[in-house]
Amino acid sequence: MIFRNYHRIPGDPASRLAAGERYICTMNSLTPAQYAAYWEKAVAFPAYSAGVEAEAATNPTEGNSKYVPINWKRMQRITKTVQLTDATLEVLGQLKERRRWLVITENWCGDSAQSTPIMEKMAEKSGGMIEIRFIYRDANLELMNAHLTGTSMSIPKLIQLDGDFNVTGSWGPRPDKAQEMVLRLKANPATAPTYNEELHKWYAQDRQVGIESGLRNLLSGVAPQQPSAPPAKEMGA
Repeated sequence: MIFRNYHRIPGDPASRLAAGERYICTMNSLTPAQYAAYWEKAVAFPAYSAGVEAEAATNPTEGNSKYVPINWKRMQRITKTVQLTDATLEVLGQLKERRRWLVITENWCGDSAQSTPIMEKMAEKSGGMIEIRFIYRDANLELMNAHLTGTSMSIPKLIQLDGDFNVTGSWGPRPDKAQEMVLRLKANPATAPTYNEELHKWYAQDRQVGIESGLRNLLSGVAPQQPSAPPAKEMGA
């Protein structure tokens, strides 16, 4: 099958309207059999979480790995404190068909640390209607390249699959408002170096509301509205 990921082109609302609400379309030609194979390679949240903890315990100081210890602290805090909203619990309670959530991630990804505990909690509260597994981006580039954000290998990327491993939607790498803020900050040389700090301040103030909203929309079949990321890998905490 061919699944099309649509991503809104950045710009002010008037420009987007004048352009006919244009989208970048990423063609995905992976087959259900390939998704099934990736699903078998993926791990459940306890194993994924244990991997983050183990890497954090080594106290890495170089490359992207240096972000893992703070991400582990974030994951622990959110896992302990998250309480889903009534709106989210209502959507979960109304699910009629089982689905699989295959999440592309990496231990060093700060956005993943903020959102993966929420994803896991939603699956836990779905009454068995959502099964979730996690798979590493850099070891599965064909899968990642089938689910780019514009031209960027941004993570986390949640791929929703039906019982036959057909893609029915996707979400990521972050809530719409956060994505718009990140693109704005990265476009300005004065704010680009510290965009991560502002991003995690935003997450703290939003208290995971944006993540839940985006995932509810995915479950309800609402198309994503995020602007496209720039053509680069997103890294950092």
